[in-house]
Amino acid sequence: MNYNSDFSTHIFNEKTIVRIIEKWRREKNRIVFTNGCFDILHLGHVDYLYKASKLADKLIVGLNSDSSVKRIKEKNRPVQGEKSRSSVLAALKFVDAVVIFNEETPQQLIEIVQPHILVKGADYKINNIVGSDFVISNGGNVETIDFMPGYSTSDIINKIKNG
Repeated sequence: MNYNSDFSTHIFNEKTIVRIIEKWRREKNRIVFTNGCFDILHLGHVDYLYKASKLADKLIVGLNSDSSVKRIKEKNRPVQGEKSRSSVLAALKFVDAVVIFNEETPQQLIEIVQPHILVKGADYKINNIVGSDFVISNGGNVETIDFMPGYSTSDIINKIKNG
């Protein structure tokens, strides 16, 4: 199997995603954006991303780069590199684009994407979601999605560590 399968065509840099978004907007597609580390992709992530995709026509996932994850998580993270994490996300049929960002927050990427809908997990309050002010001030919406109970990357890592 060739690593550079069709799904790798869904991974973009910030410059390229601008052209893709322009095309989607001309086609009258609504864009939903979410972000995360997605270090060990699990059923909770898949459920969350699927629900996010149903809120609009195109789902863009902002993915923390390896250096970004190292700054915001514990020292041994990420478990998987950004190439692996982005490829796994891009392989999901309901993810239309993955964009890796280096900053600690996706604020800059959100301003580039200008999504119609910004989504985060329900563990966030809307006024604490990075980019929510920008999206709302541009006429967009901010939504939260409940997580599936019992699924978390940290729990998976702890199970491995503790046997």
